[in-house]
Amino acid sequence: MAQQSYLRLPTGWEKVSHRGLGPFVTAELLRRPDGTTVLWESRRHRKRPSRPKGSTWWAPATLGWWIGGLFAVGSICFALGALPAFADAVGARDDSVTYFVGSWFFTTAAALSYCQVAWVERTRPGLRHAVAQLVHLQFRRIDWLAAIIQLVGTVLFNLSTGHAIAAATTAASVNQLVWRPDVYGSICFLVSSWLSWAEVCHGAWRWQPRQLSWRIAFANLAGSVAFGVSAVASKVAPNGDLRSLALTNLGTFVGALCFLVGALWLLPERTEGDATGTIGFDAPLSPAGSPPPPAG
Repeated sequence: MAQQSYLRLPTGWEKVSHRGLGPFVTAELLRRPDGTTVLWESRRHRKRPSRPKGSTWWAPATLGWWIGGLFAVGSICFALGALPAFADAVGARDDSVTYFVGSWFFTTAAALSYCQVAWVERTRPGLRHAVAQLVHLQFRRIDWLAAIIQLVGTVLFNLSTGHAIAAATTAASVNQLVWRPDVYGSICFLVSSWLSWAEVCHGAWRWQPRQLSWRIAFANLAGSVAFGVSAVASKVAPNGDLRSLALTNLGTFVGALCFLVGALWLLPERTEGDATGTIGFDAPLSPAGSPPPPAG
């Protein structure tokens, strides 16, 4: 008897086995009607089209290219803002503006990442279907959870960096308007990055440094940890001083560099050839929890 698949399978296809973390399915081995097998992986199916458009480094007609580019620009803004020499050269207000601008690059990239996850099934064009996919809650999908949590985190960074532009009068107001959103945003990034890590590893842990997707997930997870250290260190004491200005800047700078590396690696991931035996294909596979195409 064929096993119940996590995916909507074409007629005649069967599930052989699956991998994942807890209730989340991140890979399935499938058997075609002719008896041959193919390995479906959620990240590969989402990130690597069988016929990628454009070149590795210039493909403005694709979501993946914009996601990598926008995350890279946002990371550069955060790295610059964390440099004491840059802050001294432009002043505290313009340094805060640099963070604020970078946070919006992050938010735009995260929004496109969410669209990429929601629109992983691209067999039915049309605005109605696209909107239905965006608003449909898909808690069974680990990639959907990672994307929506990351997007929430970037919005919290918008709030934190936006409030930082206006000079606060007390330590309590800085902690309430700037520090708290920063901490919550960092927590969101950490959770999102760990979910993306689990998706790539097909479990809680796996050592695969030769795989580009694994390196991207590792870089983003390391960056999220660094951002978390920075957030904890940036709480303002009653006398107006940060817990640790050095750790705040160092954590932000290291985290931004990690995210920059991960963002740039997204570009070759989109066009990377098959080095693991996993096969790309055009079959209309999508998670069973995603909304069906509208009738008509």
